[in-house]
Amino acid sequence: MSGLKLGLPSKGRLQDLTIDWFAERGIQVTRTGSGREYAGQVSGVGDVELVLLSAGEIPRELAAGRIHLGVTGQDLIHEKIVDWPSRIVELQPMGFGFADLVLAVPAVWVDVDSLDDLDAVAAAFRARHGFRLRIATKYHNLTREFLRAHDVADYQLVDSQGATEGTVKNLTAEAIADITSSGATLEANHLKILPDGLILKSQATLFGARNADWNGTALEALRQMQAKLGVDMSALLDG
Repeated sequence: MSGLKLGLPSKGRLQDLTIDWFAERGIQVTRTGSGREYAGQVSGVGDVELVLLSAGEIPRELAAGRIHLGVTGQDLIHEKIVDWPSRIVELQPMGFGFADLVLAVPAVWVDVDSLDDLDAVAAAFRARHGFRLRIATKYHNLTREFLRAHDVADYQLVDSQGATEGTVKNLTAEAIADITSSGATLEANHLKILPDGLILKSQATLFGARNADWNGTALEALRQMQAKLGVDMSALLDG
């Protein structure tokens, strides 16, 4: 039987902080190879295979059950996986990788200080220009659900996979929904966060896959990880 597959970020500060988090709890994650080779090993716990993936790939692999555990941002799980609680278990927020998904508008919109104001501006914008106010974002599902819940209409979402903060200055959007950690980049681009525009607070989190192959070897490794990490994994151990 194959062991437990642990999906971790493949590079960058998120990987470094994740490795440190496991090491502080007695599980050593070591990258092997060099350059672009994504390989490594896990020691200090039973039969665990390390799978290095981009943070954006980990939600998909968890949902499909191709990895048993994975570390990624809450924002990515919520955005990418429809009805995620039926397929993925949130096991433990890890205390780093903090970011807020927020709605931001031009700072010069001095009369727009709430979602109600944004709704009114969107209606006026459509009446004046003949098309809906554009909100640039990478987070279409979360943004759409949030605006629907707050009865904001007369907008359209435009996809932004690059520097979302620059879309207003470049006249490709009138507002944005994006991740921020300090708000400094938004401010530098003359944008302000709406006081009631917090869509989601996110941080790096350890998740588990409900429909992975939880065979005897994988379950034994999970029990050992639960003991080492001090994380309640009963939702996976109890099926």
